[in-house]
Formats: sequence, C-alpha cells, structure tokens
Amino acid sequence: MKRGVLLNAPLSALVAQMGHTDEITVCDAGLPIPAGPDRIDLALMAGTPSLETVLGALLTDLVVDKVIMASEIKQVSPDAHQALLEQIEAHAISQGKPITIEYCLHEAFKTRTRQSKAIVRSGEVTPYANLILCAGVAF
Repeated sequence: MKRGVLLNAPLSALVAQMGHTDEITVCDAGLPIPAGPDRIDLALMAGTPSLETVLGALLTDLVVDKVIMASEIKQVSPDAHQALLEQIEAHAISQGKPITIEYCLHEAFKTRTRQSKAIVRSGEVTPYANLILCAGVAF
C-alpha cells in the first residue's frame, strides 16, 4: 500500500507523469470537459469532494509554477477566490518557490483546458471554482 498522503491511484500517477510546464485542470462539477485530456472524476455529490480538498491532495506531491483562474471568480465567488489564493500562497511557501497567478475570461479558460494532461472533476458547486495548475520543477 502506498504510504504517502495522496492515495488516489489515478491522481498519484498523474502527478508522477507531470513534467515542467505540463498542466492539470481542477474543476467544479459543472465545467465542460473536452475530449482529449484524461478525465479523473472524483465528484460524488454536490460539494463532495470540495475543490479545496482535491487541490490540497494534489499539492501534497506537485510543484507548481503558475495557476490560472477565470477572472469572473473574483466578482462572482470572492470568498472561494480568497480561499484558493490562501491555499496557493501556503503551497508556495512550503515548496520554497513563488507561484504566479494569472487570470483569463471563463471562455478562454475553457479553451485552455484542452491542453491539460488531465481534468480532475470535483463535486464543487461554487461558480467559477476552477483552476489550471502549471507544473514546476523540484530542483
């Protein structure tokens, strides 16, 4: 049995396969998932698991250079936005490397998801609670 924090086999394999600048989309329950990227569907019911929980699990094992979010989250879901910023900042401190935050319109965000290695669907139901993680390097 795997000993680390990240026990989900598909998520663990995804993180192990990531190279510098590869991308993972972590999304709410409603984001359309295009054909192409692998789909890892963790949604059980509305709110379970939360985006914050899924992100926390991925960050136990992933070095992140940049995070991309839809700019609409700032106005529509400001509490979720702030919580994500705090989680990202805590990870930047723990990995010892800064994380750049970028924003784009939601339509551009949906197009960008096509270049992700995988899209991880949570049970989150907060509007615009989606992000793209751009992998960094551990050295």
